[in-house]
Amino acid sequence: MTAPSPASSGTPDTLFGRMNDPSASAFLKGPCGDEMEFYLVVRDGRIEDVRYYTEGCGSTRRCAAAVAQRAKGATVLDALALNPRDVIVAESDLPAAGWHCAILAISTLFRAIADHLLQR
Repeated sequence: MTAPSPASSGTPDTLFGRMNDPSASAFLKGPCGDEMEFYLVVRDGRIEDVRYYTEGCGSTRRCAAAVAQRAKGATVLDALALNPRDVIVAESDLPAAGWHCAILAISTLFRAIADHLLQR
């Protein structure tokens, strides 16, 4: 079964969905009520795999997909350098009303990374 595509893409979103045995995970609820989850597999300081899950709006889904794509394969330190502006610029047609979705996505990723770091 192929995961649904993010609103901005015509290709299947292979990073969407929950992960059974992550090495780190996080859950956050945004001010708009949308919820987001990130799951990571981290080995030797590199994010080998990442998945996200949300039932939020199209903007939330687009931002989560953009963050997950940037985090996959990145070092933990490089992932911590991501910021909402990166997502807003990349998703150039994201309305200003959806910018908080970029903050939610980055914040959830950072919380998952913190979960990883606290386990060390």
